Order: sequence, then structure tokens, then C-alpha cells
Amino acid sequence: MFYSGGLPFNLARNPYYVRAFSLVANNNIAGYVPPGYNSLRTKLLQKEKANIENLLEYTKSTWKTKGVTLVCDGRTDPQRRPLINFMAVNEGGMMFIRAVNCEGEYKDKWFISTLIKEVMVEVGVTNVVQIITDNAPVCKAAGLLVEQTYPHVFWTPCVVHTLNLTLKNICAAKNTEANGITYDECHWITEIVASALMIRNFTMNHAMRLSMFNEFSKLKLLVVTETRFASVIIMLKRFKLIKQQLKMMVISEQWSCYRDNDVTKAINVKEKLLDDSWWDSIDYILDFTEPIYEMLRATDTNKHCLHLVYDMWDNMLSKVKKAIYKHEKKNNYEESSF
Repeated sequence: MFYSGGLPFNLARNPYYVRAFSLVANNNIAGYVPPGYNSLRTKLLQKEKANIENLLEYTKSTWKTKGVTLVCDGRTDPQRRPLINFMAVNEGGMMFIRAVNCEGEYKDKWFISTLIKEVMVEVGVTNVVQIITDNAPVCKAAGLLVEQTYPHVFWTPCVVHTLNLTLKNICAAKNTEANGITYDECHWITEIVASALMIRNFTMNHAMRLSMFNEFSKLKLLVVTETRFASVIIMLKRFKLIKQQLKMMVISEQWSCYRDNDVTKAINVKEKLLDDSWWDSIDYILDFTEPIYEMLRATDTNKHCLHLVYDMWDNMLSKVKKAIYKHEKKNNYEESSF
């Protein structure tokens, strides 16, 4: 069934799959005919939808007494359609409300605030106490419009998205007028990240070089999409983990004997990987970004943690400062431009 139907193997972990086969194996159900194609996509689907809605009634019943946080998040589906998901969250759990297809729409603050208000009406305006969106300027503006209409509702930026933007601004600072100070202090990090990306791509994008790398390391050089949280930090962590294997690769006889059409880049890769100061820079980046990364991981969860954010934030800043001052050999009462 799995092979002929092209079913994903992960289906075998589904508890309903196991229970169904156990039921059939333990009972003699004479004349039973499994549901057909049309039944599965029509009446049985509608029946299951009604069953799910009935199960969610308990969660809905807690909205009046415990309040609701409305969470909205933008994404793109496999067909490249821009969608905005809306979910209602409280102590009773998370409940998906709707996904809005924004294809062909101009997603300004008025459009987004209108969608939020429509969902608030669906959930119950008096039940909503907070709205959480990402930290994009247009979402902030939309949140303020909702606050003006409903003074009892508070807009809150997503903590995880805020931390990810912090890491992005540190590791990929842009040279703009508004971001000039940050760029001046952090452009060296951008150069380290760029060289790490160059080494990763140079190694992985060629069969022979990748084969050499695999001889020395069982772990792979990670290719993390830029849309994932802390993608640069994850990549640098893997570099540090396989530091010795990378060094062994470029000083090996295979690397010395291999002749590629891009000899200059191969020499550059070898110089970087054997440069202790380059590795020291990676260690420093990971040291002072580790508290940010740890807080990002702690808040990127389904557990309730909003009440811990302020203490976590102060603790994170203290650890970042400690790592920077330790590197610069400064005392706490001194100032650091970085």
C-alpha cells in the first residue's frame, strides 16, 4: 500500500493508522468495505469537519473567561500565493481560524487592519485582549489602527521575529543612512559570514570537492534557508563543530593534488580555513550571539512564556554585554562602541 500508493513512510507513525489495523486484525468484520474515493472527499470529510468543530467547542467556551490572543502570520504556499494565517490562542490551546489569500492585494496597514478586525468579530471583539504580528513596519501600523478602534486590545510584536531581526541586523548589516552606525560596527561580521558562505558553496557545489569533504567529516555543511530563524548562526555553529575536519581536508594530499579551474578560490578557501584569526572571529560572533540565540529558541515554542519575556530580555542583554566586554578586556564601568 505504501509503495504502490506513494504514501509517505511517516504515515506509519500515525496512531490512527496503527489503531485501524489493530482493530481489523482483532475483529472479524464480515462484509466490510473501506470508504471509497468519493466518500472520503465529500460526506466523510464533512462529517469529520463537524466532529473537529464539536471538539473545539470546549476551547471556544474558554474565550469569554480567559480572553484570547489573536496571532497572525504571513507565509507563501507551494503555489507562491501570499497567505495570512490567523490563530486564536489562550490557556485552552491554539485554534486555527482562517487563512486569507492576499493574491493581487496591496498589503498596506489598512488592508491588514481590516482583516484583523474581521477575524476579531468572528472570534468575539470583547474576547480579544491582544494581537501578535511580526515586527514589520506595516504590521505595527496595522496594530496601532486596531488599538485606536478597540482601546482594550494591545498590539505586541512577535518576540521570535524581533530576535531574528536583531541577529539579521548584526550578521547582515546593510549600509544605509539609517543603519550607518550598526554597519560601521558590524560590517566585519558580514565579511566573515560571506567568506563562510563562499567556503560552504565552494565545497558543496562540486562533486569532487564534496567527495573529499565527506572523507573527512561525517557531518555535513548545513544549507539553511535564509527565511529560517538564525540561519547564519546555525551555519557558523556547524563550521565550528567540524573545524578540525575542514582543516584536515585542505592540508590533505587529495586537496593539494586536485586541480580545479578555479585555483584562486581554492587557495583562498585554504587560507581562510588555516587562519586562526578567522576562526577566532567566528568564536567571538558565536559567543556574543549565543544569549540571543538561546532566547530565540526558548520563545519559539508552544509553551506559555510571554510572562517571562522581560526577565529573559534583561538576562540576555547582560550576557551579551559580558561576552563583548570579556573579548575587549573592558571593565563593567567602561563603555564599548560595539
